[in-house]
Amino acid sequence: MAVRKNQATLSATEKRNFVNALLELKRTGVYDGFVRTHNEFIMSDTDNGERVGHRSPSFLPWHRRFLIQFEQELQKIDASVTLPYWDWTVDRSTTSSIWGADFLGGNGRSRDSQVTTGPFAYSTGKWNINVSVDNRPFLQRELGAGAQLPTRAQVDAVLAMTTYDMAPWNSASDGFRNNLEGWRGQGRVHNSVHVWIGGQMATGVSPNDPAFWLHHCFIDKLWADWQRMHPTSPYLPAAGTANVVDLNDTMRPWNNVTPADMLDHTKFYTYDR
Repeated sequence: MAVRKNQATLSATEKRNFVNALLELKRTGVYDGFVRTHNEFIMSDTDNGERVGHRSPSFLPWHRRFLIQFEQELQKIDASVTLPYWDWTVDRSTTSSIWGADFLGGNGRSRDSQVTTGPFAYSTGKWNINVSVDNRPFLQRELGAGAQLPTRAQVDAVLAMTTYDMAPWNSASDGFRNNLEGWRGQGRVHNSVHVWIGGQMATGVSPNDPAFWLHHCFIDKLWADWQRMHPTSPYLPAAGTANVVDLNDTMRPWNNVTPADMLDHTKFYTYDR
């Protein structure tokens, strides 16, 4: 059983293996396919129309399946690799180890936000941005410029919510899912991290930044924590709700995956404690 670890605890070898697998997925073009998929869904998901990956109850199971598929691609390259998570309630500095030159590289430079350090710097020739919103071919970051990272107290307040989701099942909803996703409520948890990183992470093509995977892995861990804390609180809605993915509805783009299939993450991986 794969164990997903806090990135701060990874050994030098684990970091290197993860980075090398990312670079190989990029070289083969597989990586950019994930960027395109995410962008297609974030652009098509709307509060008043059909919504699958964002602004909706299926935000968490959709991204759980997205992470699993990506992790499986990494493991085709190196079976030892699992997705690490970034606990931004603890590692909150622009100089934290996650931004080291041996891992994700650092902040973007002031004049154009270009990341110039680490394995994903444009100068390496290995990380061109091919799925873009502004035609700039390099990874961009503006760490800390646009938002504050959520605090542990904000996260705990969201985890204490006992109802998974509720009408109108969009970015105006209350409940755990939308307060975690971040369109309203306790500090805009998930969304504010995207904004804090800036660059591509603040756009629909956010998976261009490898930080996307570590951030969403932590969001998935928080959902797993909530599930453990509230074992009698089900995924909602159960059935019969227009424009959103009910418990046993298929989640596009997959042909045979439902939220119900994603409720037990331990079939696929566990998290360290």
